[in-house]
Amino acid sequence: QVQLVESGGGLVQAGGSLRLSCAASGRTFTFYAMAWFRQAPGKEREFVAAVDWSGGSTTYADSVKGRFTISRNNAKNTVYLQMNSLKPEDTAVYYCATGSSVPRTVVGAYNYWGQGTQVTVSS
Repeated sequence: QVQLVESGGGLVQAGGSLRLSCAASGRTFTFYAMAWFRQAPGKEREFVAAVDWSGGSTTYADSVKGRFTISRNNAKNTVYLQMNSLKPEDTAVYYCATGSSVPRTVVGAYNYWGQGTQVTVSS
């Protein structure tokens, strides 16, 4: 059974920071890309950031570039999303995903998803 468990969400004021974590269990994801997506109420799920298996290659949505940083620790089967300079428009449920061999920006490229963690940014 594949499981991805996100944590670290919460309520923060605009300009603040949060660090999300996603722990993978059930199989080894060392050689798979991992990604973060988010979904705001009434909107489609959108790409946020992705990292390749080594952690050496990352890609970001334009809306978060320069503010968010994705990283991973393969020894812990964990991916992180450091979010700085948060804005109210970053409010969403954040999901981690894996199963793609390379970093991709589309929902359909990933086979496994976590349950999501809520991030709320107040103005």
